[in-house]
Amino acid sequence: MPTAAAAPPIRWAREYETIYILRSDVDNAGAEKVVNRAKDVIARLEGTLTKLDNWGKRKLAYPIQKSSRGVFVYLKYVGYGDLVAELERNLRLLDEVVRFQTVLLTEDIDPASLAVDPEEVQYLHVEEEEETEDAELERARSLGMAPRAPRPPPSGAPEGGGGLADAAAAPAGAAEAPAAEAPAAEEAAKESTEAESEADKREEG
Repeated sequence: MPTAAAAPPIRWAREYETIYILRSDVDNAGAEKVVNRAKDVIARLEGTLTKLDNWGKRKLAYPIQKSSRGVFVYLKYVGYGDLVAELERNLRLLDEVVRFQTVLLTEDIDPASLAVDPEEVQYLHVEEEEETEDAELERARSLGMAPRAPRPPPSGAPEGGGGLADAAAAPAGAAEAPAAEAPAAEEAAKESTEAESEADKREEG
């Protein structure tokens, strides 16, 4: 009786995300050249691109090549160990790319189980600069690729200053207290002087 063929072993993959930054003056043709190179590398090494997003032009965490802005592009993909090294090697060779960073998201993924939405992997041009606070910008901040938002003042802090300024003002109020008692001290001294004068008059009489 023939036995059923054993299922081939699963070749487990990993999920990665890569953010790369293009020069701020890159045109649409240059941006498309980079994303097409990335897609080609992922496909050639048996990877699967699951998300592609153009975050637009944003402020950099620090100037790069005398520029304070750049175009951020986000890639999420599934692949094997050699994919990341090859993708980053290609990005490094492109003049349009000034920075990139890759992060491992998940291990042990079966590529056959993936379902990719075609709209999620389309590259759309963003003509206007985006300044809004959103999840994409926060993600870039967490990787050190965008500036941090200014920290809010500590909760409970008084408006218009406080802290050391208020603490320094407190002793001044305490120093004023003896001054308020000065009239009483002067009155006591006056009464003492008058009493001494009366005693002197008695002795003379």
